[in-house]
Amino acid sequence: MMRVYLDHNATSPLRPEAREAVLAALALPGNASAVHGEGRAARRVIEIAREQVGRLAGAEAKLVTFTSGGSEAAATLLSPGFKGRRANGAPARSLIVSAIEHSCVLAGGRFAPGDIHVCPVDAQGRIDLSALAGLLETVPGPALVAVMLANNETGVLQPLDAVGALVEAHGAGFVVDAVQALGKVPVDISAIGADAIFVSGHKIGAPQGVGAIIRGDETVEIDRLVLGGGQEARFRAGTENLAGIAGFGAAAAVVLDGISQEIARITALRDWMEADIATICRASQVIGLQANRLANTSLTVHPGLDGETTVIALDLAGIAVSTGSACASGKVAPSHVLAAMGIAADRAKSAIRVSLGWSTTQADVERFTAALAAHVQKLSDRASRAA
Repeated sequence: MMRVYLDHNATSPLRPEAREAVLAALALPGNASAVHGEGRAARRVIEIAREQVGRLAGAEAKLVTFTSGGSEAAATLLSPGFKGRRANGAPARSLIVSAIEHSCVLAGGRFAPGDIHVCPVDAQGRIDLSALAGLLETVPGPALVAVMLANNETGVLQPLDAVGALVEAHGAGFVVDAVQALGKVPVDISAIGADAIFVSGHKIGAPQGVGAIIRGDETVEIDRLVLGGGQEARFRAGTENLAGIAGFGAAAAVVLDGISQEIARITALRDWMEADIATICRASQVIGLQANRLANTSLTVHPGLDGETTVIALDLAGIAVSTGSACASGKVAPSHVLAAMGIAADRAKSAIRVSLGWSTTQADVERFTAALAAHVQKLSDRASRAA
């Protein structure tokens, strides 16, 4: 039987439209920085993609800077040289991040370890606004606040309106990790009020190895990380990944065209799946159930099960899911996200993350729940024999 892929938060399979755009770009011989016809043809592909990605994020094309992915974008933005719109031209001195951020944000970019301050979250995985206000009052300013829009493990959405209000009141900079949110909820950088957001193509069905920084307006100053030539309006040196960028643009265009219908479709699949899981594992719990969360993401804990063992059993049954972030796979320590939410280590080790996407069907989720039920029954039978 064909395998069932339910790990879209790790990477989403390449969309047919993106594949076509990649192949067409690979056939172009020119360098986009060259002035001859071949170079201009390559440049047109990049500028069309820049407009397509910008539209998906509610931004003008000129504010989009392509990178190699989300981690490079984070390392570029999280710098003491960052100058937001509210700091009167002063560079950031301190970095504030939430405790459930992706590892590329928790690493703090180019800030010294002593200048990085971690803000706690509540039991649903939402940033503690009172603690954030306290940090903004006490850390050396101007501060730079970096908060994700949607968590990659739980799918929980952060209250960015409230975060933005605090940032505004304290004259801080504001960077948003929109990697998991782009294409799964409407993203509008103007409505978010961020100085900059960053995104990654492979989360929406584009190729791996391409991402983007998107600025709120032209007054935001980025401390360049990759130095050299004048590519990307001198914000990021290096010959652009033409094929990857073309695929990113094509995927963005497809996502934008049907985002409302896709959210409704995926929500129905997730709700059916979670209801079925509840009948299979009656002690299971959906993490972040009381919070606003992405339609596609379901992180459940299952007392009595081991998450890694369950993932392996499902893999042998032809089902691809995960225990959490792909960036943390192979680590013995429980998820830092669940730990920050106050979930005990033994419960956290039973977690299974299922993330749906554009290729997911009802038959896929039915095969998953059937395989999970078979695994649970096998463990129960084994325990009965041992008793």
